[in-house]
Amino acid sequence: MIHKKNRKKLPLLAAFLVSPFISWFLSAIALFLSLWVIVPAPTMSLYPLAVGAPEISPWLVGINTIALLLNLLGRHQGKVYIIVLICNLFALILGLLPLMQFPAANAAIATQMQAVLGENYLAAVSQADRAQLRPQPFILADAFRGIPIRDVRIDRAIGFANPDGVSLQLNLYRPMQIGKYPAIITLYGGAWQRGNADSNEEFSRYMAAQGYCVVAIDYRHAPKYRFPAQLEDVQAALSYIKTHAGDWEIDLDRIALMGRSAGAHLAMLTAYDSSVLPVRAVVNYYGPNDLIRGYNDPPFPDAINVRAVLRAFLGGTPDELNELYRRASPINYIKPNLPPSLLVYAGRDHIVQPKFGRSLYQRLRATGDSLRDSFASRAILLEIPWAEHAFDAVFNGPSNQLALYYTERFLAHSLKSSDYQRVN
Repeated sequence: MIHKKNRKKLPLLAAFLVSPFISWFLSAIALFLSLWVIVPAPTMSLYPLAVGAPEISPWLVGINTIALLLNLLGRHQGKVYIIVLICNLFALILGLLPLMQFPAANAAIATQMQAVLGENYLAAVSQADRAQLRPQPFILADAFRGIPIRDVRIDRAIGFANPDGVSLQLNLYRPMQIGKYPAIITLYGGAWQRGNADSNEEFSRYMAAQGYCVVAIDYRHAPKYRFPAQLEDVQAALSYIKTHAGDWEIDLDRIALMGRSAGAHLAMLTAYDSSVLPVRAVVNYYGPNDLIRGYNDPPFPDAINVRAVLRAFLGGTPDELNELYRRASPINYIKPNLPPSLLVYAGRDHIVQPKFGRSLYQRLRATGDSLRDSFASRAILLEIPWAEHAFDAVFNGPSNQLALYYTERFLAHSLKSSDYQRVN
């Protein structure tokens, strides 16, 4: 039973909630956040808004719905009220855009996965491993509560090299149960200038709980250390992993390289050119792959100043260092008999434009192999139309849920299939 005093307060609370100040203030905040679903960030300080807005779209839908209901319940009058209602509806539509595009994007990716890997591409994966995979490409509850992650063993700050006095370290994530596991070696992004082995730890912990050893490695940063220093550091890490694989429960016959942005660039160079370890799969999240074209065709707006980033990484412009730019471009290493590649690109990326991912995919498809039917059978493009660069920073967002769903299936097919033939 509601106390008499509290009963008197309820009408006051209701009146407060439907007052123009509260409903219009909530409407303004919701509209501001929702606009970033379609507005590109002009500066790096605003970039988190453009990245995050599509990934919190379920929240935006809820906030905009509440704001609209409060305004309707308030029954205010005048032109301002009409304008506010129109803004409410517009913001609600913006918040719904990623969710409205999700079914078509998912269907296209699912079709491609089956076409490339086979209709029943997980048939050779054990039932126990299949049971651990996410059941759906998008789970609404996870968008609000977060993606559940089980406990794993974590060993941090393992030193693996000390080039030029720089201490390079790696983190090791393993399932709780002792065994022998396929390994995912991850490289973080950050324009080759920032980041460490702790980056994207939610993914590392999640995949370790799925039955992988995940090794997150460090490398030296530009502009103090320019290319190919970063590539040398990756090779040093792989050599160290090879030496300690037995102690770390790693199956050296089942290795995947995965990177994000600058890290994806290094992962591709390593896997496509020369790797200390045999690589059975490559996962590239929005990695730059044609640095000359990237320099000559920067995004607009260019919040990160792509040309300045490339000059810091390589030490000059393509006109000055054409051969170095070519050596540093993964697209120039495409040839037959490469490891299978999953290319994950954001459709609204204003750092690494999605057209570069499409060009890489087309080059991979066009590269035949006399020993196999076609290289096209081993390359998959997963493009997320509404997403921005680094979308997976919001681990439970719609974009990362979609990417994670297919990434773990691609890796299960590549590393856990009983009948998978290793690429030599």
